[in-house]
Amino acid sequence: MNSPFSSGASGERDAFAAFVSDEATMEVVRTAVSNLNMPHEKCNMGGLRNAVQTLSVSASPQILLVDLSECGDPLSDINALAEVCEPGTVVIAVGQINDVRLYRDLTASGIQDYLLKPLSEEMLRDSLIQAQSVFNAPRQHADASVTRNHIITAVVGTRGGVGASTIATSLAWLFSNENKLPTALLDLDVHFGTGALTMDLEPGRGLSDAIENPSRIDGLFIERAMVRANDNLSVLSAEAPIHSPLMTDGSAFVQLEEEFRQAFDMTVIDLPRNMLINFPHVLTDADVFILTTELTLASARDAIRILSWVATNASHMTPIVVANKVTPGSGEISKADFEASIERKIDFIMPYDAKTATQAAKVGQVFVDANRSSKASAAIRDLARRVMASNGEDAAQGGGAAASGSLMEKFGLGSMKGKAKQKA
Repeated sequence: MNSPFSSGASGERDAFAAFVSDEATMEVVRTAVSNLNMPHEKCNMGGLRNAVQTLSVSASPQILLVDLSECGDPLSDINALAEVCEPGTVVIAVGQINDVRLYRDLTASGIQDYLLKPLSEEMLRDSLIQAQSVFNAPRQHADASVTRNHIITAVVGTRGGVGASTIATSLAWLFSNENKLPTALLDLDVHFGTGALTMDLEPGRGLSDAIENPSRIDGLFIERAMVRANDNLSVLSAEAPIHSPLMTDGSAFVQLEEEFRQAFDMTVIDLPRNMLINFPHVLTDADVFILTTELTLASARDAIRILSWVATNASHMTPIVVANKVTPGSGEISKADFEASIERKIDFIMPYDAKTATQAAKVGQVFVDANRSSKASAAIRDLARRVMASNGEDAAQGGGAAASGSLMEKFGLGSMKGKAKQKA
């Protein structure tokens, strides 16, 4: 990842070109590209407008850096750049506007990265290395996004303590360990999440960093920020200080899902119900919605409300209702009455076994790993098979193809960037 670039160009295209608006940025760019054995003589003054004029009469480079500082409307000006860039050009933009929405709009348009000025050499170096990786394997990335039947599963509990996190961690473990599928577990309980704790892991700062700096989320960030639980399972969670409120518009969560789609086959989201309310766009590209409940009056009330919300706002998902911690004859509500109240069948019944749950916690293992022969584990395995049988093809393709003539197609990146941005 830290090795210098190859100096060879593809065909007659230059390996790199830059168009910047000020001398300070020019100095940083020249130093960074020189250290990577890239042609620093291709660094030009003039910003995006000069780039459009130059590239209209010459071949596009493999990697193009453009300065948007002098643009009154960056998105409109990027349109002009797309008209003169050859397909496959990897574009890095730099600018002075620190706005998450602008970053999302630019990357949705096909820009590889947006860096905030003043630039640092380390920041630019990381972005250039990532850009070179994208350029060297564009067909591989495109094929992966088309053929990979990525499934995003969101697990939500009707109430705290119903066992949603136990089911989420168990599913992630099953997908990764028994099915050998590259899997991401995203624990969105930022202050009190137990995803890493259940697996006897330190959560690290990955999720906190993503929330604080969503513009830095890319493949390299995912590689560095996630904690490896086994060969196929990576966990992203946090233990944010309880005196620090969650300050985000939720864009980081959407961006994480898009990067997971490129890097993994399965994503499991442990989604607290308050996050469902505050950041509903997290479910924009989810394929399966698992509602975990107990057979209680309060859970019945909230199951009705949540299922109604899902039917109205996220009908593309496959809903699965799981009754957890069920002890025959001791529930507040019978199974039949519960099903009548929510107007649908319960899909899976998880018997309550306090002893096996305690044993799993003691040894620092997920429930299905510590108690492989229990009836509850057998039910979770059946649930995992149901999830894997779900048709995630539509969601994996973002619910439809990109619009004809989009900037992403013009840059040759239409199948590489997250199409969920079109719906966010």
